[in-house]
Amino acid sequence: MNRVEITKLLTDTLINTRLNDRKYYATEVTLDYTKAHPKRIDVMQFIPINQYSNSGLEAGSFVCYEIKSCYEDVYSGNGLNFYGEKNYIVTTMEVYKKLILDINQSDKFRKHLEKTNPESSLNYGIMVLVPEFRQLEDEFNNPTELVPDKRYELKVALQCSPGHRHRSIIELLFCMLRSGK
Repeated sequence: MNRVEITKLLTDTLINTRLNDRKYYATEVTLDYTKAHPKRIDVMQFIPINQYSNSGLEAGSFVCYEIKSCYEDVYSGNGLNFYGEKNYIVTTMEVYKKLILDINQSDKFRKHLEKTNPESSLNYGIMVLVPEFRQLEDEFNNPTELVPDKRYELKVALQCSPGHRHRSIIELLFCMLRSGK
């Protein structure tokens, strides 16, 4: 599969398996729209505490998802816009295996994130595309080839610890609404 097909597969799997049940989300959400360097988040989700009180809505949280189809995409300078309480890179096992070394051994990933987007949260995790009903560990040890007709799910390979959000709920909800997707 090429990069475009992998990106579509990752995005579709995220939406169909994690966001399809009455979830509030938007794709291609742009922050700082009128500034010199706008930031685009591939998928942003809003999770209210409840829907029947102002405090339930205002205490809601955001999850940002960055879709990365290849290792080079991680370090391209595009994306890695982590502005939610939780943030995830959504990727393939092949990319995860390379990226986890950068995170655990060399600190390359953190340095890149701080250089390219110093405002971005360091609270992030990684979700990996795995064939349906296959264990994450099995896929790590013996990766299967990506094929378009196979059914996939996303498994959390690196859990995200929630952090603090620095953007207002009004700004983020407006940006989600403006994305129109």
